[in-house]
Amino acid sequence: MKAFMLRHRRVHIWLFGVLVLFGIYWSGISSPQAANAVSAVTQAMKDGYAGLWYLFPFSVVEWFYVFFILGVMTWLAVLFHRLRTGAGRRWEIAYGGILGLVCLFLTTYGFYCVTWGVNYYASGFQEKSGVYAQPVTVDELERVALYFTERLSETEGQVKRDENGVFAVPRDEIFDGSTQVYDNISQEFPFLARRDRTPKKMVFSRLFSAMNFTGFYSPYTGESNLNVDSPACLLPANIAHELAHQRGIASEQECNFLAIAASTASDSAVYQYSGYLMGYIQLSNALYRADKDRWEAVRSLLPETVLVDLRYHSAYWAQFDGLTAKVSTTIYDNALKSYGQTDGIQSYGTVVDLLVAYY
Repeated sequence: MKAFMLRHRRVHIWLFGVLVLFGIYWSGISSPQAANAVSAVTQAMKDGYAGLWYLFPFSVVEWFYVFFILGVMTWLAVLFHRLRTGAGRRWEIAYGGILGLVCLFLTTYGFYCVTWGVNYYASGFQEKSGVYAQPVTVDELERVALYFTERLSETEGQVKRDENGVFAVPRDEIFDGSTQVYDNISQEFPFLARRDRTPKKMVFSRLFSAMNFTGFYSPYTGESNLNVDSPACLLPANIAHELAHQRGIASEQECNFLAIAASTASDSAVYQYSGYLMGYIQLSNALYRADKDRWEAVRSLLPETVLVDLRYHSAYWAQFDGLTAKVSTTIYDNALKSYGQTDGIQSYGTVVDLLVAYY
């Protein structure tokens, strides 16, 4: 047994390191104070190595995923070859190879848990700002939806459009303005202040559309990554959403709220319009469920250009209503629940309560 342990000491040391990693995570979620402490350390760590990865003009984490998949496939190929040629030692080869593969997956998952999963248990935007989601009446919901409708009418003419009236601001221009989007709201909520870097455009954007993703923040590299295949009208607000994650805010509903609040408070008409459009979609969907007649009355006030953007946006995402989108949504839903987000994907809807409370 001693000889066996020595022959596999490296993978056993690796396994011990994995257990330490999960020990940090379990300690970190044991109390809000512990979560805040771990989150502060990992936030500083991510900001540190993000400086390296942002030197590259492309999304590094996309290629990390590609090479991770290729690496696992290579690992399995080598393992099968060794099993086929290693007569008499197959059980030891299988033990070392399979345990090593398990450690690889657990290390990847454990690093994610420590550097990001803990944030779900730390103080979020509501605790830090004092702005809390509150139950709302249909009257209040209608008033805020009307406010967003009015602001859309004021800003829709300030953005470039194509010959069909569709939002056509160049994506490069949108990305160029991304680092200032939080400047104004950070004066109201100083804990949001930080130096932003221009987010990354994803090479595999179309694939992420098929999975119903408009972007994601990677704790592995500290990068904010954006889907640039989806309609550009919501790209500014989606960028603001990912930059909210960059600030250590894990809650999806809080980041949706911040995307809207930061965009509408910015000095950019492009970001303002996108923020009001995202907010209107959230509020309109809630109002439709609450009172269809009021929803129709509010929607009738929208300018035709806004309706064109909404139709274009809906048509784009309708083409991805298939198995891939359902599977990825289910997986993400369960992932949210595993971190204490008990509403799963439905937690996105609670942004409406925050919007009404704030506006």
